[in-house]
Amino acid sequence: MTKKNSVAPFSIAGHNVWPGERLAFDLEVAQLYTHAPLSIPVEVLHGRKPGPVLLVNAAIHGDELNGVEVVRQLLARLQPHKIKGTLVAVPVVNVFGFVHKSRYLPDRRDLNRSFPGSEGGSIAARMAYQFFTEIVQHCTHVIDLHTGAIHRDNLPQIRADLSTEATREMAEAFGAPVVIDAVLRDGSLRAEAEQADIPVLTYEGGEALRFDKFAIAGGVHGVINVMRNLGMMPASRRKARSEPVIARSSSWVRANSNGILLSKVRLGDRVKRGQLLAEISAPLGADVTEVFAHRDGIVIGMHTLPLVNEGDALMHLAYFSSGATRHVEEQVEVFRDEVSDLEMH
Repeated sequence: MTKKNSVAPFSIAGHNVWPGERLAFDLEVAQLYTHAPLSIPVEVLHGRKPGPVLLVNAAIHGDELNGVEVVRQLLARLQPHKIKGTLVAVPVVNVFGFVHKSRYLPDRRDLNRSFPGSEGGSIAARMAYQFFTEIVQHCTHVIDLHTGAIHRDNLPQIRADLSTEATREMAEAFGAPVVIDAVLRDGSLRAEAEQADIPVLTYEGGEALRFDKFAIAGGVHGVINVMRNLGMMPASRRKARSEPVIARSSSWVRANSNGILLSKVRLGDRVKRGQLLAEISAPLGADVTEVFAHRDGIVIGMHTLPLVNEGDALMHLAYFSSGATRHVEEQVEVFRDEVSDLEMH
């Protein structure tokens, strides 16, 4: 006789995880030319009660490290017997790039443009295929953790296809101050999973090859918020103060000359049309050009290297409906306070 609410073992990639247990294993996805296996580390926490199967993965781009620490902190905090459903945690998807501190794979392919991949294709195609068929397709929801590229710092933000109700609910629950309604890019994990009716959030925060405590804490906070929203964890007694605001569009402000960059704004700042964003000077400082905002917005991304060429992307501005920009600035500060409070507890 089966007990009410009993849970069957969770099967994934040839492994069975029993209710209330956790299992770590390596998923072999390809071989190097040395015949050494290339494997992805996976850890599964399978609850004693039924619920969603949430995948939290990081480092699809091997140099994006904040998500790796987000996953580590989640695994240190959570216990399988205290959650409903199943958490599948993959701290490093692109192991080759992670080892070599590189965004890409050895063939210079971007793994996040290689989905769904193929069983007999390039190393990128094989990795994408194995990860998608053996891991992603066994999950009901996905949170994909990213950072900005090298020399680009991102304000904690969510990017998602908000036309899907389940994805929108996850995005609102996460609690990042800014949500970008982003189009799906061919070959990305997000596009392929959404096509399979698996809602996906992409969390962006911080910069490649750097740990950013604020972005990491925000990521942990956001994943737990989503787990609570999905019923995998009890609702928090603390009332959330941050209310994410959806951006209507975004664009980069670019350098209008070559030289040394001196930024006049920081991530999360509200800027007004015509406001001075930066100065670019010659090495000896004789010639200075100024960079101005073309529209009212919020700074959600910044170029961090002070050496720039004309045309380089300097500041990423998100644009909101009339009257919402000031509210977004306030929400950024609320988010900072919330995350700081969590770090202290």
